[in-house]
Amino acid sequence: MTGGGARGRVAPEGRRFLRGHKGAVGRLAAWSLLESAHTFLGGYGVARALDDGFLAGRTATGLGWLAAAGAGALIGAFALRGVFAGLADLVEPLRDGLVRRAVRQALDRAVADPASAADTGAVSRLTQQTEMARDSFAGLVLTARSFVFTAAGALVGMAALAPVLLLVVLPPLLLGMAAFLATLRPLASVQRRSLDTDEALADRVGTLAEGLRDIVACGAQTAAEARVEPLIAAQERLARTLAGWAALRTLALGTAGRLPVIALLAATPWLLGRGITAGTLAGGLTYLVQALLPALNSLMTALGSAGTRLLVVLERFGGPVPPDPAGHGPVKPQPQPLPRPAGPPTDAAAELRGVTFAYGPGAAPVLDDLDLVVRPGEHLAVVGPSGIGKSTLTALLAGMLSPDAGSVLVAGAAARRGPGATGPDPRRTLLPQQAYVFTGTVRENLTHLAAPPGSSGPGDARVQDAVRALGLDPLVARLGGLDAEVSPRLLSRGEGQQLALAAAYLSPAPLLLLDEATCHLDPAAEERAERALADRPGTLVVVAHRVSSAARADRVLVLDGTRAVCGTHDELPARSPLYRDLVGRWNQAADE
Repeated sequence: MTGGGARGRVAPEGRRFLRGHKGAVGRLAAWSLLESAHTFLGGYGVARALDDGFLAGRTATGLGWLAAAGAGALIGAFALRGVFAGLADLVEPLRDGLVRRAVRQALDRAVADPASAADTGAVSRLTQQTEMARDSFAGLVLTARSFVFTAAGALVGMAALAPVLLLVVLPPLLLGMAAFLATLRPLASVQRRSLDTDEALADRVGTLAEGLRDIVACGAQTAAEARVEPLIAAQERLARTLAGWAALRTLALGTAGRLPVIALLAATPWLLGRGITAGTLAGGLTYLVQALLPALNSLMTALGSAGTRLLVVLERFGGPVPPDPAGHGPVKPQPQPLPRPAGPPTDAAAELRGVTFAYGPGAAPVLDDLDLVVRPGEHLAVVGPSGIGKSTLTALLAGMLSPDAGSVLVAGAAARRGPGATGPDPRRTLLPQQAYVFTGTVRENLTHLAAPPGSSGPGDARVQDAVRALGLDPLVARLGGLDAEVSPRLLSRGEGQQLALAAAYLSPAPLLLLDEATCHLDPAAEERAERALADRPGTLVVVAHRVSSAARADRVLVLDGTRAVCGTHDELPARSPLYRDLVGRWNQAADE
């Protein structure tokens, strides 16, 4: 089952957390011991008040024992004040640690895939799930230590009154607890799948919202709807399943909470016949009704709701990336190695040799033993599901990341330059999804990648060629010409991308890396830009978000989480089920 490794890590991490806060745990235990005294005095005082006091005709003695039981209640109230102070010393450090982990996960996700930096799953972990873990942990600790010390006081009290009471009460009590514990694992599994589905639904809705204009422009509303509806239906099914397990849990609670009382009442004639006094029976009933069963009910309720919820939430912070509940595979899988294309390494514009990369120790590799050669002058498209490692691949080629194993070469040298290197790397230019446009003239925005410091940059003729090649004449005219000032906040996302693409066209770098840098353009503008960039001297690597973009490339690299496949657009449908599915979905959307 997915997530088993996460469950295996939650328990050791929990033990380490408690060992690191021994002082707070000790204070909680010390205050809780007073609750044991309160519980013991409650039932024992009632029994002695009846047997030694009222039933024996000694009213003063009976009132004295009742006063002792009342004093126990005051002791319990005083202890509860200290319990809450100690509880805060455990709960707040847990919440602070989870917030730090959620921020770290969000930053790792943003580096892995800048196109999905608006990680709605991370937002859920940082807000809703962090507070859920905090509240669940507080409730679980509060009820668990209350049950332990209350049960100790009640059972010791029953044994002190008459050990035979335990023979009557414990069997139905243990039966109900066993039935309840049997529901915990399946309930946790359903809650885990519910959280997986919730995050997947949030991510998918966010992705569709970003591309809504393209979806409408391509008439792909039906296809987009088909990607969301299965998750909504899955959430509905999981809600019904949760309700069913909650009903079984309620039945188990009734068994543990009612059968011991019924058993004690049913055994009363038998107990009286063996010399058990009325006061002892009343004391035992008091232990059950006022102490043991309320504490048990609170514990079982907390375990059934807060406990399973806490386990699932902690797995989300510390476990491997979960699968997409709709069946589209893991979010961060491990592609298998590609056969290395023929030709000496010196002939490559860029090369990956056995590259493995993961975001942090213990995390699943995003790329695993990947081999790839990009030939000079080649137009390569990279496709695959969101989070599969496409942006990680471009970040490695751009020298922004270093592989955990293997090597990344650009023009025969290490992609990541040494610490002494300064200035932009003349070997490659990377365009991310968020276009870089700054306050300055149109000309400055078009030539900043082509003009080394101190130079005048390309002439007007070269700049005009770039404007024409990318079809920017209407945009430049609307902005007021090449020497007009540009205000980035007044540009649409698509206009910003068009200016950035023209700057890349003028860049002298022999390797261009486009990480969904055309995602805000309509299909016609995207095609014109990609054809222009492919025609310029050099090599083009494009992270494609449309199959039409892949169809224009010389070769296509498909990352699908189980193996990496590289080939032409015509070859791949027969070799890659994922690519065949992508092409089919695109053609269906185009037909509709």
